[in-house]
Amino acid sequence: MLDLRQAARHLHMDENELKHFAQRGEVPSINRGGDVFVFEHRLLDEWAQRRLLDLAPKKLTGEHRLAMDERRRARGEDMRVSELLRPEAIAPVLTARNRGGVLRDMTDLAESTGLVYDPELLFRELTAREEVASTSVGGGAAFLHARFHDPYMVQESFLALGRAERPVFFGSQDGEGTDLFFLICCTDHAQHLHVLARLCLLAHGTHLLQDLREAPDAESMHALLSAAETVFLDGMRP
Repeated sequence: MLDLRQAARHLHMDENELKHFAQRGEVPSINRGGDVFVFEHRLLDEWAQRRLLDLAPKKLTGEHRLAMDERRRARGEDMRVSELLRPEAIAPVLTARNRGGVLRDMTDLAESTGLVYDPELLFRELTAREEVASTSVGGGAAFLHARFHDPYMVQESFLALGRAERPVFFGSQDGEGTDLFFLICCTDHAQHLHVLARLCLLAHGTHLLQDLREAPDAESMHALLSAAETVFLDGMRP
């Protein structure tokens, strides 16, 4: 359990902003009386993931920059999501016709990396996440991830990417089908949020999605992600 100060620091959020979310019942919390709130760690992390997918581009860009600055201070480097994705973890053709089939195919793709300790647990967690709210962000893209972050679910952080043969109804708010599925598996929650924010910005602020649809093979799809991220990071530098 985290108090307000600990929770705000964990989320890199202003304490008053988080308190207002708690007062309005928009974030899972327990009111201990007055303005005293406590937060369960895993429910807070889940809420942070859902909130990130719903942020407007300007707000998302600001939070992403904060995450970049923190990583530079801690590790002296920028994180590149393209380095978490290997060509062998890309499936240019997914034949699934519904949400369950996509989640099973993406779980199998993740298992093929040899980095997943318990594929069935991963599948259940992906399904649980979609039942709470779709990870489809519009534009035909979805960013699959487990409902609750478990650092011991995978051996090391990685991404997988699948392209559906035809769009699948996946609960996107724009009512359109989804055909590009990124699966995020990170051992660190802060890294997970950073990857999620980066992918959202690439999806909505570049031509990446359309380029991925036109790519002939897995190697080309990987190269396109790397190139789009390079251009994006160059634009973020002062």
